[in-house]
Amino acid sequence: MAKTTGDSCTFCGRNSKDVKLLINGLSGAICDECTLQAYEIVQEQTTSKQSSFHIDQKELPKPGDIKAFLDQYVIGQDEAKRYLSVSVYNHYKRLLQKVTSDDVEIEKSNIIMVGATGTGKTLLARTIAKLLHVPFTIVDATVLTEAGYVGEDIESILTRLLQAADYDVEAAQRGIVFIDEIDKIARKSDNPSITRDVSGEGVQQGLLKLLEGSIVNVPPQGGRKHPEQRMIAVDTKNILFVCGGAFDGIEKKIAQRLNTRVVGYAASKETATVDRNNLLRYITPTDLKSFGLIPEIIGRLPILTYLNPLDRNTLRSILTEPKNSIIKQYSKLFEMDGIKIIFDEAVYEFIVDKALEFKLGARGLRSIVEAIMMDAMYSMPSEEKKELHVTLEYARVKFEKSDVNRLQVA
Repeated sequence: MAKTTGDSCTFCGRNSKDVKLLINGLSGAICDECTLQAYEIVQEQTTSKQSSFHIDQKELPKPGDIKAFLDQYVIGQDEAKRYLSVSVYNHYKRLLQKVTSDDVEIEKSNIIMVGATGTGKTLLARTIAKLLHVPFTIVDATVLTEAGYVGEDIESILTRLLQAADYDVEAAQRGIVFIDEIDKIARKSDNPSITRDVSGEGVQQGLLKLLEGSIVNVPPQGGRKHPEQRMIAVDTKNILFVCGGAFDGIEKKIAQRLNTRVVGYAASKETATVDRNNLLRYITPTDLKSFGLIPEIIGRLPILTYLNPLDRNTLRSILTEPKNSIIKQYSKLFEMDGIKIIFDEAVYEFIVDKALEFKLGARGLRSIVEAIMMDAMYSMPSEEKKELHVTLEYARVKFEKSDVNRLQVA
């Protein structure tokens, strides 16, 4: 309360007659000028302790810089890299956008990547996380269900983003979320479901509010909601969502669409130019709808790109060229035990041949190398031998005795 007696300010010592207002407490008093100064100090301290995810205009990575960084770890997939780089760059600019008189508001560039298993969707997401100055998390859509059913609620996506941001809500609200296996929540048929589809169409409906932008009450530690639990309100308006999925079988949908117009010479000529070995390059939102994504969720993922299937040359490059290539990883593992490992060129060709037979993409490379090196990794750390020369004969013998050899596609 205000006082007009001869009391003085505990902070500056000025008398009540020399200030406009003096506020008394239990054991002291503070004047209006000291109150204003205290407020300014609090604001300054709060600003200086901003999140580590602060973005500086000068440090903003350009799309070319982002793609160049991805090139160090991911071989090929230039089209997907370009789309992803531009989306992330636009997300940064959106966060730095200042309110102007023209009232132009930049919308989110949510992106969806389609590609066969092992082509690099998750690797792209993990690699770009190394470059980012914003919270980043990867979630799996296969565990999500409607609220009240066995599985995780849709809000668990934001719980993981909060954890990545050390529970800094402001930082989390400008983060990036990669939703993997988005194709696994496709509805079971192209027609609207008349029964409960709690892990398919129901999850898609629940994701709509997250993708579009709304304030969601999130349980900070995850788990199911209950009335007594403390919730954290998170605004998803500035969160960028990147989705990825294999969409196994969507090539049939694309082929059917491309072959719909088969009457006349011009139509036959156009069909002949289609690259039937890579139909994903012709993918459109219509194909996603035919596969089982609802139109509402497709509309909230406006940027659609694809990943090329991995050919022999690409697999060979993936094996040895990236910074974190599989061969470099195993060389490092042996180096930590003081062992030098040498691979013959023919071994690389053998590994690539087997990976093409398994049709598991880049993931198949790791399984094959693991099968070849397992015996050496088991015995050599205990031996005095400090060099291992992996020849084609050695690789073939070790691989044929392994269980991985039984995975061969008939």
